[in-house]
Amino acid sequence: MQPYFYSFQEFIAMGEHGPYVWSTWGITVLAIIGFILYSLNQRRRLIKELKIQHARQQQRKQRSKRN
Repeated sequence: MQPYFYSFQEFIAMGEHGPYVWSTWGITVLAIIGFILYSLNQRRRLIKELKIQHARQQQRKQRSKRN
């Protein structure tokens, strides 16, 4: 069994396909990071909205008990 790339430079060059291979990797990694950040932001917003909704419901319960 022989290695396909004998040096690190050959690995980076990918047989002259390096720019295509590494740009595709870069785009994929950026997309994954973007999805993670978007999901975390949506989760934070949802938790905030749920806390606000819960507080409103508690206020309504207190008002109805007073009446």
